[in-house]
Formats: sequence, C-alpha cells, structure tokens
Amino acid sequence: MPPSTTAPSFAVISGGQVHRALEGRHHEVVGVVEAAYRAHGAGDTVNPPSYFLRFADRPSSRIIALPASVGGDTRVDGIKWISSFPENVAAGLPRASAVLILNDHDTGYPLACLESSIISATRTAASAALAADRLSRGRERPRRIGFFGVGLIARYIHDYLAATGWTFDEAGIHDLSAEYAGGFADYLGRATGEGTAITVHERAEDLVRGSDLLVFATTSGTPHVSDPAWFAHNPLVLHVSLRDLSPEVVLASANVVDDVEHCLKADTSLHLAEQAVGHRGFVDGTLDDVLTGRLTPPTDRPVIFSPFGLGVLDLAVGKHVYDTVRAAGDLPIVEDFFHELRRYG
Repeated sequence: MPPSTTAPSFAVISGGQVHRALEGRHHEVVGVVEAAYRAHGAGDTVNPPSYFLRFADRPSSRIIALPASVGGDTRVDGIKWISSFPENVAAGLPRASAVLILNDHDTGYPLACLESSIISATRTAASAALAADRLSRGRERPRRIGFFGVGLIARYIHDYLAATGWTFDEAGIHDLSAEYAGGFADYLGRATGEGTAITVHERAEDLVRGSDLLVFATTSGTPHVSDPAWFAHNPLVLHVSLRDLSPEVVLASANVVDDVEHCLKADTSLHLAEQAVGHRGFVDGTLDDVLTGRLTPPTDRPVIFSPFGLGVLDLAVGKHVYDTVRAAGDLPIVEDFFHELRRYG
C-alpha cells in the first residue's frame, strides 16, 4: 500500500437500509445483475468454488462461504456468508440468514458489512427475471406461471417478474405444506388483483402440465420430479433450487446455466445427469451465451435455467447498495474500527 494511501472507513449497513436502497429499483437491479453476468462471461471476475460448512449433529443445516471479485467499473472483492437452517421455519424464522463483506479493491481493507439475506434474495430474483425475459424470446411469452415451493425466494421472483412487465392469466401453486400454499395464494391474490386465476394444486403433475413458466424454489436435496412427459408442452423452467428435477428430465431438455463448473457439482440435478451419462454435452450453454447471442434457446424442447448462484452477483448488488447509501449521505461508519495502523506503534 503506498504511503499516501489511508485505510478506508468501515460501515455496517442494516437490512432496513438495504431494503430502502433496493426498493422500487427492479429494472436498475436487473441491469446490475446483467452487467455482472457479462463481466463474468468476459473473464473480468474471480468466482472460486463455494465452501460448505456442514455439521454432524445438524445434517440438514449448512453455512456457505461465497468469495468473489468483480472488476470493471464495479471493482470490489468480498465474500457472502449465508446459512441455511431449514428447522428455522417451524420456529417462525426464515430458513436463511446472511452477511456480505465488501473489500476495497486497492487495499484489501473491508469497506462494509451488509445484511445480505435481502441482497441474496434480490440477486436471485433479478437473475430469474433476466433469464425469463431472454430465454422466452423467440417463443410465445408464457401466460401461465407455476410456483413449486412458495417461500421467500418464490415471492421475490414473482415481485421481480411483475415489476419488469410480466403478467399472467393463470398462476398455479404446489407445496408440501397446505398452509404455506394457502399463504402464497393469498399473497398472489393481493399482488395480482382479479386479473389472474390462482389455483393451488395438490398434485405436482397438474402444476407442471398447467404451467408455461415454472419456478422451482424448494429446499429439496434430491430430485422428486422425474417424468419427462410432464414437460411435453415445452415450458420454460427456472430451476432455482437446483435439485428438484431427475436426470431424465434434465436430459430431455435444453439446459442453460450461469456457470458450468459451479452448476455441475454438489449433487445438483445437472451433476447427477453428468454422472448418469458420463459427459456434459446436454448443457447447451450459459446465460451469458444467450445475452451475447452465441446461443439461441430452442422452442421444441423444455428449456431449463439452472443458476448455481454466483458470488459475483452478490458483490455487484451489494456494491450497488453501498454506493446508493453512501451517495445519500447515510453510510453508518463504525469509528475507530481499524485501530492498529502504525507499523511500529
């Protein structure tokens, strides 16, 4: 670090501030996510494999570290630290909680700690909305949407679809919990008014066959949808939860991912498909390939978008939040956070 360089200040940005910085800026955030995808496709990012901290006494729980770096105009490094504790739901708490650390690109000093469950849900929803828009071009725009799993992520995805111009004649819902399905139906009713017919399906098959755009946002760890015939009408599938579809469904479809190496690991549906056939030829390309025109999704097969969830997206959205809060003069600085700055005292 040059002698004239000083350590940056350190801020702690609350969930309330994150929410206010992102609220009503759906198109802007989708643009931030698209720029991050393009930077990643151009090799202007670093996105190492995620690290999973697992527990022998809590096998369903995990905490995941996603380190990353984004170059270009964003110029930020950092890490998301996100936990997934499914048992929280029964206690009335959200399943996931997270923080994001942003590091200064020049000195490596941490700039800020941000509450990141909102950032994580937002970048997931913005990614899904971007994929839905680009992957549906060249085919009749879906008018029937189906939600398989109805937690926070499903709500954020619907919000981003609605805010970026999507409307639906029909909305279907399927969840193992009748209570959660009913709650999501109430939410959709409030969000869409009388223009959308809402149906809660008891059978998964009915939801799949009755939807042109499918959103899988479950907590399933193993595939549970296994019949390719359910997808004979060639829907567009946002496979956000990554482990719902059997290899047979994957292999009968066109497959678009955010990053091949990241998606084909950790027993995702695509990873299981690779193990079944011994190659990756069933992966048609990445979302960046679609954005740049290198890949045109087919219309004669189901198209599945499987995003592993890249840390570069969290950093891009987190830096956007940081810059927004700072520009408003509301950055909550922690005074004297860096205390030992003299080499010899």
